[in-house]
Amino acid sequence: MDVAILVLQKLVDRGLRLEIEPGLIGGAAYNKHGDPLPASSLQAAKTADAVLLGAVGGPHYEQLPQDKRPEAGLLRLRQELGVFANLRPIKLYPELAQISPLKLGSSETFDIMIVRELTGDLYFGKPRGIKKDRNGERVGLNTMVYHESEIRRIAEVGFKLAASRDNKLCSVDKANVLEVSTLWREVVGEVSQSYPRVELTHMLVDNAAMQLIKDPGQFDVLLTSNLFGDILSDEASMLTGSIGMLPSASIGADKNGLYEPIHGSAPDIAGQDKANPIGMILSVAMMLRHSLDEPAAAQMIEAAVEHVLKQGSRTHDTATADNPSTGTTKMADAILKRL
Repeated sequence: MDVAILVLQKLVDRGLRLEIEPGLIGGAAYNKHGDPLPASSLQAAKTADAVLLGAVGGPHYEQLPQDKRPEAGLLRLRQELGVFANLRPIKLYPELAQISPLKLGSSETFDIMIVRELTGDLYFGKPRGIKKDRNGERVGLNTMVYHESEIRRIAEVGFKLAASRDNKLCSVDKANVLEVSTLWREVVGEVSQSYPRVELTHMLVDNAAMQLIKDPGQFDVLLTSNLFGDILSDEASMLTGSIGMLPSASIGADKNGLYEPIHGSAPDIAGQDKANPIGMILSVAMMLRHSLDEPAAAQMIEAAVEHVLKQGSRTHDTATADNPSTGTTKMADAILKRL
């Protein structure tokens, strides 16, 4: 986040009109307020034009009740802001093709947009909890729920994005065994009628997981439910060489979006100048493009990142024998200099 603020400040120095207000969430908020999403942070987020979020969580919070954990603050914030569509660009840069687990050549790059529904599914369905049955045995219960309107609005986001890209959308479900997925498939098909130029395909989630490894280049826009999207986007992120490279946007009906890297807080490397700042920096670019109507500034940031990668700068997670690690600070400095 410190690096992201420096990037924004650089743009402010060049004329971008922007006010930045800090707020606490997650573990830091619990430490100070006993709540992972204090009222002051929530109010600031609701009145802002966009929210830039640092990663939350850590092992020492795992013993807390579910509603006090850092992740609970993030889930509440998503609900309160009404963001229902998570956009996760999965892009392999030619310079990083050699560190992809797929061992791809520099000409075998891909650029996928995963559109994940955020406010339904097992994460929010009720009833839920851990109870005891008549025999005293513990039973864990979560309920997978989707309303037709929830599916329709996320499908609209996916089709609009596909129409602005390569006119290809693959909808992922488990319609062979889940009634909720049967409804998902039906509604997505109905929405597709309004986008005749977009090629729609359906794929079962287990096959989609396999196809992402086999041939990621076949996908352009992947439309998924909350649970499947959570899993598939993390799988896909590693195909790029590192989860540290990737940003995300969570958007709703209004412009006020939530922007964050898809990686976690990485407590094992905290304070060691090893973390990759690119996922956070590219989240700034997504924020400028989708919420703040500053596409030129977004493009400048993305171009700076691409240039620095071409020059050979690498952090701990993307380093090779030919391009050793330069650390978080030097990577950020190189991007800022180019910017």
